[in-house]
Amino acid sequence: MKKLLATTAIVLSLSGCGFEIVDTGNRGIETRFGEVVGEPLPEGMQFYNPLTSNISEMSVRTQTWTVDSTAYTKDVQQAKIAFSVNYNLDPAAVLNIYKTVGEHWEERLVAQAVPAVMKNVIGKWEAVELVSNRNKATAEIEKNLIETLGAQGVIVSRFEITNIDYDAAFEKAVEAKVVAIQKAAEAENKTKQVAEEAKQQLITAEAFAKGMKIKSDALAQNKSLVDYEAVQKWDGHLPQYNFGNSLPIINIGSATKAAVAASVNEQDK
Repeated sequence: MKKLLATTAIVLSLSGCGFEIVDTGNRGIETRFGEVVGEPLPEGMQFYNPLTSNISEMSVRTQTWTVDSTAYTKDVQQAKIAFSVNYNLDPAAVLNIYKTVGEHWEERLVAQAVPAVMKNVIGKWEAVELVSNRNKATAEIEKNLIETLGAQGVIVSRFEITNIDYDAAFEKAVEAKVVAIQKAAEAENKTKQVAEEAKQQLITAEAFAKGMKIKSDALAQNKSLVDYEAVQKWDGHLPQYNFGNSLPIINIGSATKAAVAASVNEQDK
């Protein structure tokens, strides 16, 4: 009889005691008759009364959501945006989110906030500008998501736009515009090059003209320099044909006779 009573007591005791293993990266939420009790349970084995209580688990691990979505640019071009976002549930907000949102918080918070924020930012850019400023748009979306979801207990660690697609006709137009811009830039550079070359030529011409003026002024002020220049250019031979009594040579003064004689002697050799 005593053994029966002891066995009955053990069975009743065990029937009123259950345990749950909270997985790594999760937090346990204990509810008693549907009401949340206590603080979030850490990882590991947790004991509870299965007759009155239940333990649910909420993941606080970093998760990645990758999806394609559509948005309209400022100039009303439909863009297909491929993106990925890394996020996790803030461990400090587990109880509040469980109470206010429930276990499927990703669908109600992340899946709604990310497309809304993305469409708002994409709508600020014209289609062509968005392509060349994708990094800026990405940074703005990430910043807004950190603020928006952070206020709701979700930590966003990374957001990235992985691809932007437009319809074929628009992409062809964009490509043509890019080519036109490149050609315009090349033409502008060529114009600058030609202008610089012309400028250098003008500087050279001005320097040459200035040098000639200085030389001309010097010759005009000193007659002997004129005679000297003529001697330097004379080949030492008199003209073979002479019409009249004048010779096509300058009046050589005493200062330059020696130079003329030396030149003649050199030619005779």
